[in-house]
Amino acid sequence: MASTIQEKIKELKVKRNAVILAHNYQRGEVQDIADFTGDSLGLSQQAAKIKADVIVFCGVHFMAETASILCPEKLVLLPDENAGCPMANMITLKELKIKKREYPNAAVVCYVNSTAAIKAESDICCTSSNAMKIVSSIPQNQEIIFIPDKSLGGYVSSRLNRPMILWEGYCPTHHRILAEHIAKMKLEHPNAKVVVHPECTSDVIALADHVASTTGIAKYCKETNAEEFIIGTEIGILHRLRKENPQKIFYAITQLADCSNMKLISMEKVLWSLEDMVYQVEVSDDIAIRARVAIQKMLDLS
Repeated sequence: MASTIQEKIKELKVKRNAVILAHNYQRGEVQDIADFTGDSLGLSQQAAKIKADVIVFCGVHFMAETASILCPEKLVLLPDENAGCPMANMITLKELKIKKREYPNAAVVCYVNSTAAIKAESDICCTSSNAMKIVSSIPQNQEIIFIPDKSLGGYVSSRLNRPMILWEGYCPTHHRILAEHIAKMKLEHPNAKVVVHPECTSDVIALADHVASTTGIAKYCKETNAEEFIIGTEIGILHRLRKENPQKIFYAITQLADCSNMKLISMEKVLWSLEDMVYQVEVSDDIAIRARVAIQKMLDLS
């Protein structure tokens, strides 16, 4: 049956002039049918240069919004309209405006894991792969409000030795990865390298051999001579890691690092999305114009 679904998706892609983008945290079956798989930054860059008329975004709502902002002339579809992001919901426009009034001279650096409206109220966006570069681009004497992820912000702040005003948002999936999980895994696999995402808590980051975005994790695992890896990010990435490195062994730090929002999209939903052209993600012009400025500044620096 699966091959039939795959064939139908291929036919509809041609008919609709569509391209499928999938985040590294998606189900393995969805990654396998995608034209491009990657992290937020990589997929944003792909969206910006894609020639297709339709983008089927297999990720969460803010990612589809970003694609729509970068490609206003294209139709952007999210196969499940309920695929949201808890972190993105931890900051509201009203709260951000209050914080900006508290620090009127601060630059707002906005992690892409946020809504279009929040991006529109920010000075520049960043992803986990370029956050240090983005923060470094801001004059040393200028205050920075970093939103909405306190873990990524804290990691960048400590690495650059640069104080920042951190929002109290976080990723529930990455915060389910605990230092005690790593200690247990290291006892079981003493030769394995520990690789984690900067959305993890600081005590988890302190135990890692390498800290990186999902694309950075994939690059490190491919290029490093180690044969075993303990992976501290959403478990969907293990599909890609095992596919790209069949001779190496990968362990999830914990099976609890499973984002239910990312896993809402299935191969069937991708098919239905292309059949019925649902669910369309659109951003109003007034928000899109301002959000595009913050995103474009990031892309220019990347």
